[in-house]
Amino acid sequence: MDDEYFSISKKPKTYKDLVLNNRDTGYQLVISALLGVSAFLAFCILRPRWTGLYAARKKQKHEATALPELSDSLFGWIPTLWRISDEQVLASAGLDAYVFLAFFKMAVKFLFVALFFSLVVFKPVHDHFPDLYPPNSTINDTMMSSTRVDGRFDVIHALQFPQDYYETDFLWMYLVFAYVFSGLMIYLLVSETGKIIKVRQQYLGSQTTVTDRTIRLSGIPEDLREESKIKQFIEDLDIGKVESVTLCRNWKELDQAVEQRMSALRRLEEAWTVYLGTRRVSRNPETLPIVQPSPPGPAFRLDAENNIHEDDRLLDEQDHVTPYPRERPTTRVWYGPLKLRYRKVDAIDYYEEKLRSLDDKVKALRKKEFKPTPIAFVTLDSVAASQMAIQAVLNPSPLELIANSSPRPADVVWPNTYMTRKERLLRSWTITVIIAFLTVFWALLLVPIAGALTEDTIKKVWPALANYIDDHKFVKSLVNTQLPTLAVSLLSVLVPYLYEWLSNKQGMISQGDVELSLVSKNFFFVFFNFFIIFTLLGSAVNFVSFWEKFRDYLTDATKVANFLARSLSGLLNFYVNYIILQGVGLFPFRLLEFGSVALYPVGLIGAKTPRDYAELVQPPNFSYGFFLPQNILIFIICMVYSVLRSSWRVLLSGLVYFMLGHFVHKYQLLYAMDHRQHSTGRGWLIICDRVVVGLLLFQLTMAGQLALQRAFVRSLMIAPLIIATLWFSLAFSRSYRPLMKFIALRSIHKAEDTDPGREIQEEAVAEADEQGVPAMPARVRRQTIDEAREFGARFVNPSLVMPLENVWIADVASHLTTNGGSS
Repeated sequence: MDDEYFSISKKPKTYKDLVLNNRDTGYQLVISALLGVSAFLAFCILRPRWTGLYAARKKQKHEATALPELSDSLFGWIPTLWRISDEQVLASAGLDAYVFLAFFKMAVKFLFVALFFSLVVFKPVHDHFPDLYPPNSTINDTMMSSTRVDGRFDVIHALQFPQDYYETDFLWMYLVFAYVFSGLMIYLLVSETGKIIKVRQQYLGSQTTVTDRTIRLSGIPEDLREESKIKQFIEDLDIGKVESVTLCRNWKELDQAVEQRMSALRRLEEAWTVYLGTRRVSRNPETLPIVQPSPPGPAFRLDAENNIHEDDRLLDEQDHVTPYPRERPTTRVWYGPLKLRYRKVDAIDYYEEKLRSLDDKVKALRKKEFKPTPIAFVTLDSVAASQMAIQAVLNPSPLELIANSSPRPADVVWPNTYMTRKERLLRSWTITVIIAFLTVFWALLLVPIAGALTEDTIKKVWPALANYIDDHKFVKSLVNTQLPTLAVSLLSVLVPYLYEWLSNKQGMISQGDVELSLVSKNFFFVFFNFFIIFTLLGSAVNFVSFWEKFRDYLTDATKVANFLARSLSGLLNFYVNYIILQGVGLFPFRLLEFGSVALYPVGLIGAKTPRDYAELVQPPNFSYGFFLPQNILIFIICMVYSVLRSSWRVLLSGLVYFMLGHFVHKYQLLYAMDHRQHSTGRGWLIICDRVVVGLLLFQLTMAGQLALQRAFVRSLMIAPLIIATLWFSLAFSRSYRPLMKFIALRSIHKAEDTDPGREIQEEAVAEADEQGVPAMPARVRRQTIDEAREFGARFVNPSLVMPLENVWIADVASHLTTNGGSS
């Protein structure tokens, strides 16, 4: 046995590790602070200059009418943003944003209480009693076994520890606070869920949008696949009148024709832009500082009476004039066997003719009768009628006439509505298999990254490099701390884009379902690979030893708990540095929208037409599937470490992370970024389920910590707490899930009744009236954000009704303005 590790009188190894860890954390804090402060100052300087990007919801979307104007001073906007209430968040950004920010506030409450006890109770106790099992120590099976003397474990004799060490009761601390923190977490979950349910029921119960009055009916038998029969079936149930029925049909041919037409339209616009390429357009000073034209809209012409005609799709011959003689662009047309031969033709004439041909095809297909599918959107006359249909069993046959909540019309993925059930199931299972394969792949990829957490692997592979690292403190800190956290951060940013693509291929009916699926996939990725894998495989040495004794771990739960406790202790420094980098270093870059700014020049290079430029300056979309999983993971990490040695470091960095995260995401959701899905707050159930998983891991960690300290009786006393948590999860799901999924019939009332969103909206309108702002239409004076978005919307495939767009040519607008035209 190595006395250097286990002797209480001598502790150079533990002390040295403590100094190195503090130094590594100090380096991480300095680097992260430099990155974060630089990005934050850049944002403060650019925010009033680039309002088209950093105030897009006010400037472009006009969806933040209930929010105050932010000061243009360097830091004057911060107090105004801080004072924005939850009711204003609800009125301007909807339920999803309200729920998302509620999670941050719940995390701050838990971490504040946990940090208080960590500093007042845990740290003094841990400082008085040093660690018996340092994370770098090696404990073999002989040392872990102990003999019985007088009916008790003779640990003192086996490990030669002072007797008064085990006569203290400090280990009761783990047991007591396992129950205390579990109770606190359950209380916060119940309290916040009750509050969210009350707000949700009040908010949704007052809405009368077409989405809230519509049900998605699936599994329609063939004898009912007619609009009139579906209407008659629903009305025969005596739950309400049917306003409209949209029976989904196999519009694949039409959708493909519309897609081909859009491709030809873009090619024609590019050809005209090349032909009329001498025009220079001044930049809008509120956008990014790169020359770009404001989108002029579709092409139009003047008639003899100076009236503008926007229904003329193509340019007249008079618009073909360029400032100086210029060759018309050409394109290649491939033909012959296997299309190996080509000829060059006039691009403008070719795409004009192709566009005319596709116009005729689309118009003909719109008159065609397509084969119906087993899915329909049924709009009823009231929200109560739709909720009764959704919450009831409509048909005695299984998998037939199943009513579910409907997505908003703009959120429907119409190509997936005519996908067969078998194809949808096949896609779902295929994606599941791919996700399982990727999980193993990421695990194998992370093993060398995990190996960078220790120098043992480097010494075996490259001794000269290991000696160089030992001689240079900063390089050693960089290898042990900065590189692993940076690699993990980059991987956690890039992989969600792959999972988003996979989620869109699963055949889900709405983008809202895709987003919730993305949350689950990305959380599984970050949780399994960045927590489970890093915990079990904290180094390549642990990887080998774990798999060598895998069979023993399966048969001995005590060894699993011991392994878990030692691994977590060894990775504390890594997780502290990871949280500091994510919070202090990278959150300000999210505020700066560094990705959008960095990719803007790349998009600008490929932008040619006014349509391209118009799409380039659209506000970025806020996807909960990208942001929520990592936040849940970091909260779980903080929870698991809340009672362990040096827990105050994790809790303090976690508290700073969630306070900064609440501030950053609050600004993004309210002023900068757009969330397009119908806001229902369904993400809260995902949050609760994952937090309960983290709570169980916390309890297992406490049991493992007690078992590692040979306190087996107290370790077993955690078992009732685990059982109680599992029972709570089941009871919580049965009691609260229906209220987070449906609207209670008692909560449904008229839109004129009181609700926070409408009150804030009216206050904003009244304030605007006092300041002399033009009065808003009566229909929007008491609307929620979803009602304003969905005004006039209806469930219909856009390919059936969308106007055949005209060509966007900037020079036409310039020519008309020069000659006295108006736009």
